[in-house]
Amino acid sequence: MEKIFNNTQVAFSLKSDTELDRAYFLFKMISIQPLVRIGTAVTNFALNANLPVEGLIRATVFDHFCGGVNENDCLTVVDKMFTTGVSSVLDYSVEGKEEEEQFDAALKMTLKTIDFAKERLAIPFAVFKPTGLGRLALYEKVGNKETLTALEQEEWNRVVARFDTVCREGHKKEVSLLIDGEESWMQDAADDLVTSMMRKYNKDKPIVFNTLQMYRWDRLDYLKGLHLIAKEEGFHIGMKLVRGAYMEKENKRAEEKGYPTPICASKEATDLNYDAAVLYMLDHLDIMAIFAGTHNEQSTYDLMKMMKDKGIASNDNRIWFGQLYGMSDNISYNLARNGYNVAKYLPFGPVKDVMPYLIRRAEENTSVAGQTSRELTLIKKERKRRKAASKA
Repeated sequence: MEKIFNNTQVAFSLKSDTELDRAYFLFKMISIQPLVRIGTAVTNFALNANLPVEGLIRATVFDHFCGGVNENDCLTVVDKMFTTGVSSVLDYSVEGKEEEEQFDAALKMTLKTIDFAKERLAIPFAVFKPTGLGRLALYEKVGNKETLTALEQEEWNRVVARFDTVCREGHKKEVSLLIDGEESWMQDAADDLVTSMMRKYNKDKPIVFNTLQMYRWDRLDYLKGLHLIAKEEGFHIGMKLVRGAYMEKENKRAEEKGYPTPICASKEATDLNYDAAVLYMLDHLDIMAIFAGTHNEQSTYDLMKMMKDKGIASNDNRIWFGQLYGMSDNISYNLARNGYNVAKYLPFGPVKDVMPYLIRRAEENTSVAGQTSRELTLIKKERKRRKAASKA
């Protein structure tokens, strides 16, 4: 494949010199692990102590990785990105809630993002996290087939009802839904619930998408098993494929509790697993649709090549590429420039509530080998290009 991801002029076409300088500063800070740890602790302390730091956070890390504090706030970013052909997925990134009223608030917000998506070509998907609509510990108990108390059963019925409300609305308004993957110990219950929604709402086309975290060695077999069920029962499969976001937590828990880790033995094994799942889905596009969520250039090139080899059009609506806002712009904008379907996850929410998401982003960029250095290299290249252009 032609190497298109090195074109920094396309990658950073929407960034002003000031925004480019801010991106360089942020990734430079993120590249220093002790700074991330200290910065995280200081930020959490300042927010919990109600110190006036939200403005500083908003002007730096928040605005780089998030679309705004509410859904309307995001529209400027949504419209701006769409001028280059890059779509948006509004992601209400409030995490770690435990109360029923908080789950109901998340449900309400998810329904609102479906309305936004229905009204705007620039927003092709809505998204939610299973734990946005119910407690993680409850998912775990249901997944383990433990007996629920009467109160827990009522609580679980409400979780199921929230899922159904969102999926029914997505189906009614023809807005596809990406349901995020989470920790393995709660995922069985989420998988069963999402599959039941696919049975109900994916009869004609994929509306409901589950997520496969391919750093888990069992996910390809899960996909193949689901395929057999879908063929037999007559429904479509929508699947977001990612590598995964909870590796350290997964390995630590497996070690502490004495069970085999669900995570692949190596990065290479994860890469092979990811690419095998992509190929399997491409071979069964008659009833499958793919959202390839990856920041990996090689995996993206591989999917592009597979599509070309199979004679699949770059803009085939059954295949989407996705990256996070604020990261891998070289992939997103160059894909869009070359006619592929691309959507950026655009997180939003109150600054304080979105901090767990931002901390995960910082930690991920610190721990993923090569991610931050690649961002810095590309930003430096673009700054140099602009400097030379201004002198020409």
